[in-house]
Amino acid sequence: MKANKLLDFNETKEFIETVGGKEAVRLVKICSKKKRGVSDEEIAGDIKLKITEVRAILNRLHYRGIACYQKTKNNTTGWFSYTWEIKLKRVAELLLERQAEEITRLEQKLDFEKNYEFFACKESCEMVPFEVAAEYQFKCPKCGSVMENTDNKGRMRGIRKNIKLLNLGVKEINKYT
Repeated sequence: MKANKLLDFNETKEFIETVGGKEAVRLVKICSKKKRGVSDEEIAGDIKLKITEVRAILNRLHYRGIACYQKTKNNTTGWFSYTWEIKLKRVAELLLERQAEEITRLEQKLDFEKNYEFFACKESCEMVPFEVAAEYQFKCPKCGSVMENTDNKGRMRGIRKNIKLLNLGVKEINKYT
């Protein structure tokens, strides 16, 4: 039950859709509710997709470790059947990894913003650090107008806010690992 709430987060839905495709979220929800291995035929019947589409989604999820399967052979026909399970803990782990990378990227961007002065023209064509503005003799490389020092405190506030939101998301996701 607790793990199924992980699927209620927009970040989780977006991630699963990115990995598995448009119908992957529905597929993951169906498999998670069953609490047992589910055949690809059963999944196809539940979400009204062709079996080949279901298998393609499952294979994309399997590649990332989100879906795993048990393979059994029917001794009479010689055919193999697969039962699939979804590992929501793996989804949480991948989300945490993704969040950590984004936090690191934003922290680097914040450090860059703290350590440099930025210049832009009145049209805000392009914002560049002091060194680049000096190379262009403080004239905008796009429109040619004079570049002036810009205040980046608002951008830094926005970056800090995003880092804070991501850290809150990490705390929430950690509950599901």
